[in-house]
Amino acid sequence: MLLNNKVCIVTGATRGIGYTTALLFAEHGAVVFVNGRNEQKVNEVVTFIHSQGGKAEPFICDVSDPESVKLAFREFLKKSKKLDVLVNNAGILDDALIGMVSKKQIFDTFSINSFSIIFMCQYASRIMSKNNSGSIINLSSIIGTNGNAGQSVYGGSKAAVIGITKSLAKELAEKNIRVNAIAPGFIDSDMSRSISDKMFQDRVNSVAMGRIGQQEEVGSLAVFLGSDMSSYVTGQIIGVDGGMLI
Repeated sequence: MLLNNKVCIVTGATRGIGYTTALLFAEHGAVVFVNGRNEQKVNEVVTFIHSQGGKAEPFICDVSDPESVKLAFREFLKKSKKLDVLVNNAGILDDALIGMVSKKQIFDTFSINSFSIIFMCQYASRIMSKNNSGSIINLSSIIGTNGNAGQSVYGGSKAAVIGITKSLAKELAEKNIRVNAIAPGFIDSDMSRSISDKMFQDRVNSVAMGRIGQQEEVGSLAVFLGSDMSSYVTGQIIGVDGGMLI
């Protein structure tokens, strides 16, 4: 098991890629602190992991609210004095053509997709520094690396993740804390399945491998980046996109 007894926090872990990643981490022996804003949903994931023989604890907070994050880490420290892996997965997609973008869309998107990473890393890096080791994994997007028409807000927030990742990788390297980002492409999810059949097929056609990606394929990379197998990997933005072109 690649993450045996490693203590990990996965944000946005009640659905989608975060949920799948949390399950994979538990399968690989990690103690997973499951994050979400909805206490009931968080506890449902924790209970499910326990039912599968895994180890999990709740980490309930709004990652876009620095005071909420502070309180959650205070509770975390009552249960664990170390943190090995942080996966900053929480994110939203609420975009529009530039002429229609509202101030609220901009603020909400950057707060959850970008600012939250800084809030989480402030506390996580302090804990990791005490043990002189750790891995931080941030979720960006192919839209953050390549851009896309009609997605200036989302793309901007995910491009910010890249800048944060590269800067923190340089800042925290002396503490042996690695910081990397994953940039998924077209991944199977409720959101990707909600678009029209034609748009769905157009997206699949833009992928060189000719298929939509699976959440497990993103989560498996997170497992690798969280494990000791990637001990010399930092400051990297790794695409999981099947050769998708935008």
